[in-house]
Formats: sequence, C-alpha cells, structure tokens
Amino acid sequence: MGVSRAFCAGTICIVLLGIMAPGVLALPADPALPAPPALPNPQVTFEQATHDLTSSDTGTRLRAAQMLKAAAYPEAAVPLAALVTDAVDEVQLEAIAAELNIFLAEKIVPRRKVGLVIEKRNTIAAAAAYAAGPLALGPRHVPMKVLTALRAAARDETPRVALEALYAFGTLSIEPAGAARRTLLAASGPDLASMLGAPDPALRFTALRVLGRLFEWRREDPPVDPLVGDAVITGLNDSDGAIRAAAMQTLGAMRYARALQGLSDLFQHFEKGEAAEAALDAIAHIGDPSSAPLLASQLASKSAAIRGIAIEGLARLGDPSKMPEIEAALKGERSDAVLLAGSFAAASLSGASLTPIGDVLTNSKLHDQARRYLIALAPGRSAAFAHYAQDPDSRVRTDVAEILGLAGDPAARPILDALVKDASPPVAEAAARAIARLPLPR
Repeated sequence: MGVSRAFCAGTICIVLLGIMAPGVLALPADPALPAPPALPNPQVTFEQATHDLTSSDTGTRLRAAQMLKAAAYPEAAVPLAALVTDAVDEVQLEAIAAELNIFLAEKIVPRRKVGLVIEKRNTIAAAAAYAAGPLALGPRHVPMKVLTALRAAARDETPRVALEALYAFGTLSIEPAGAARRTLLAASGPDLASMLGAPDPALRFTALRVLGRLFEWRREDPPVDPLVGDAVITGLNDSDGAIRAAAMQTLGAMRYARALQGLSDLFQHFEKGEAAEAALDAIAHIGDPSSAPLLASQLASKSAAIRGIAIEGLARLGDPSKMPEIEAALKGERSDAVLLAGSFAAASLSGASLTPIGDVLTNSKLHDQARRYLIALAPGRSAAFAHYAQDPDSRVRTDVAEILGLAGDPAARPILDALVKDASPPVAEAAARAIARLPLPR
C-alpha cells in the first residue's frame, strides 16, 4: 500500500510518542539507524513542537527546543536552526544543544530516572562533543542551513552562546564532503579567520581550534586561502601560550606551507620543551620538502619526542631516499614510541608491512600513536586490515572500523560490510558509522 508524505509525517509523530493508533501501520525503522526517541511530553506532537519553534512567546519556544533536544529527531534540525540565532540566550543554548544531539552518534538523554526515584540530568556540551573528535558524529547528513546558523551564532554578544555555537560548528562542520565541503570552506574560512582578532582570548583560542578541525587536510581540498592561513600565522605571535600552541597545531593540520619560516624560527628559539615540539610537529605535518634538512638534523636530538617527530616528518615527505638515514638513526634506539615512528616511516617510504603498527593497537601506551599512523596509511592499503578485522578482541575490531572510516578509502567497504554484522554492538555501530563516512562511488 502506498504511503503519502502527509501520512508519513503523522505516522512518524505517532512513533515518536510511542503510541500505536488502531488500524494504523507504523513505518519500518531504518535498519542502519536507531529509531528516534520519544518526545518527553506525550501531550505534544512532533508537528506541534516544530510549530512552537516560531511562537512569539519565549517560554513556548524554549519548551519546544527542549523537547526536540530530548527527541533528537533529524527532521527537527532545519526548523531548530532558526532558534540558534534567537534573541534570547537560553533559547539559543537549548537550540544549539538540540542540533548537536541530533547528529551525535550516541544520543544524550537530558533527563532520566535512576531507580525510579532520582532524576539524573545530563548536559550536552559543545566543547565536550568537539573534544571527542570526528567519531562523535553519527552517519546523518548535516544540512548547510544548520551550519550557517551556528556560524552566525558564534558572533553572539554573549560569550557563552558564542563559544557553544563555535564548538558546535566545529563538531558538525566536518561532515560535508565534495562540492559541499568546498563551498563550506570558502564561506567559513574568512569568517572564522576574522575572529582571530577578537579581544576575548577564549574566542581566539576556540576559533583557531575550529579552523584546524575544519581545514584539516583532505586529498580533494583546494589550497588554503592565504587570507585564512596568514590570519592563523598571526596567532604564532599571540601573548597567550595556549593560543600560540593552537595556531601551530592548526597550521600543521591545514598543511599551510607559508607558515614554515615562522614555525622554524619558533623551533630554533625554543630548542626544547613543549613549544619546540609543537613547532616541529607542525612542520612535520606540513610535509614540505624544504623542511627535510631541519627534520634530518633532529634525528639525533636528545629528546625522544623530537626524534619521533623528525622521523614522522621525513616519512610524510614521501621520499624513499630518506629511509637509510632514518634506519641509521634508529640503531640503538630504546624508545618504543620512536621505534613505532620508524615502523611508520618504513611503511610510508618502503611499503613495509603494517603489522608492527597494527600489533600495537593492544598496547595502551602506544595505542593512540598507532591509530594515527594507521589512519594515514590505510588509503590504498585497506586490504591489510582484513586480518585485524577478525581479531578476537572486540576493541581491536572497533579500532579497525574507526580507522577505515576516518581514512575514507572506498576500498575498505567489503571489510566494513562484514563488521556491520559483528556480534559485538560497538563494533557493528562503529562499522555503520564508518560506511557512512566513505566517499560515494563515482
């Protein structure tokens, strides 16, 4: 039996409320996505809640945003966007939290009963969602209207609203790909860059972090607009050390070669310590051939962290002739982290096996480092992960799904298709999210 669009909307409302009307067939749930949660107030339909978003009464708009935040229903995302720039701060904050909850992989229940007696309240914080990284997002598409509203709210006069909106934008803005991503970068770059001159250091710091997340290099990206990249370079001279460090990280993430001179000067100035490591790490991530002499000179550094960064940087240059120099520097090396960097270089420059890196996924101290390397190495080598996708440890299988999703190699699809059927729910969910991140076949 055919189902009209109007009938679908009414049925969805019934499903949201958890009520089944006699004689009405419920639409089947999408097997790849969780069923939408119910609206917290059984007296209010989904249609009424979205209509209330346009009410002239502040309390009505606030309650509607709170209900839709709890429901986290995707069709509410665009209607909620109007409240992101509402005239009332409390309404804005609820709308921003609602937008986040719609797209998070794990929905947050704002209120729930514990033992039917105590009410537990959970906060949806944009900074926490941002800190969780790309894997915090589920597989749903983020409408451009939502991103535009969040970016506009980042200029709100209330600092709390501005920062929540900016972190929410940074969390959600990584979802678009292809032409949509290029449009987003062109529109957002100059806007975010202009915030780097704000008098509030918290806003400058957050804008830098969001720029780094949004502009983190992808193969299909156009060159970074100098208006944006040069604005980030000015952060290297900020009086706030945290802001300088954020600027370094962002320049490395966007691979902005025009920053190399300033970063090199900073490294030479500090020579050692966290600031020096941050500067060299940015240089290593940019991966420009002109940095080869500086990186090679640090292979003999007394600092294990500096030696590891230097090896990573030389590996990213993609020049196989650097491998003998790296191998010579590794003789007698005792640091496991530096030796792992050597395995990354061997896999990058000599096509060596990924096994020495994959086997470290179970090592709690080196786990995150190994994941970073495998994400970088996976494109074109996804088949090498088939063995780990069958590991008896479900945490390793989850890692494989997440790594392949973040790497974005379409060739990983057969492995992920198998993992979607995994007996472990976390593995299956990670694989479903990973599949959603893969580029569509051309």
